[in-house]
Amino acid sequence: MYAYATSINQQEKVISGAVAAGMHLMFLALLIFGVNWQTKVEPPVNIVDLWSSPSPVAEAPPAPAPEPTPPPPVEAKPEPKVPEPVPVKAAPKPETAKPDIAIKDKVEKEKRAAEDKQKDTKKKEDEAQAAQKAQAAEAQRLVNEQAEAQRRVAEQAASAQAKLIADYKERIRAKIQRLVQMPPNIQGNPEAEFDVVLLPDGNPLGVKLKRSSGNPAYDNAVERAILKAQPLPLPPDQALFRYFRELNLSFRAQQ
Repeated sequence: MYAYATSINQQEKVISGAVAAGMHLMFLALLIFGVNWQTKVEPPVNIVDLWSSPSPVAEAPPAPAPEPTPPPPVEAKPEPKVPEPVPVKAAPKPETAKPDIAIKDKVEKEKRAAEDKQKDTKKKEDEAQAAQKAQAAEAQRLVNEQAEAQRRVAEQAASAQAKLIADYKERIRAKIQRLVQMPPNIQGNPEAEFDVVLLPDGNPLGVKLKRSSGNPAYDNAVERAILKAQPLPLPPDQALFRYFRELNLSFRAQQ
């Protein structure tokens, strides 16, 4: 027990010594740090021993303060150049324009040339229109002449056709007239009218008394002559038969 107590006391002493040593080291470090800080920041202070008589001591010159670090030089920007004002020259007074005869003559010539060209163009247009009108008039004249010629040809053809039709109708009437047996004791000049229907070969298909002469004997004599005269003469052109299909024939006792 005594030995155990002795060891405990030794350990406590060691610990106490270590703590004391640590405290001294810490105090020493704080003291050194405080001295250094005072040396840099605060000016030196003279310590006067109040217990002894003061002796004249020369004051030490103050430590020079650390020079501040100069800022980096700033490059000076060049100032913008202001353009110098340009002196405004006074506008020269307008000189009175002198008439330029050459320019005036040129303008007049160009004007006359333009007018002449316009007149020439108008003349050509008028000539072209006149030529077109003349051509149209000539074409119309030719058309009119052709139409007139066709009309004259048609008239001539119609006249010739009418003459031919009349000629063959007269031939038919004359043939029948020659075959009429005149009854005796006929007084005056009686006239009988008949409608006759023919066939294309000239033979009568039908004979009808349209208007009596007043003498039945003469009427009968004419009808017998019509039937006896077949075939009646017809034109060779079959296209004209339409004018002979139905005939109206008149007969007189005395021609």
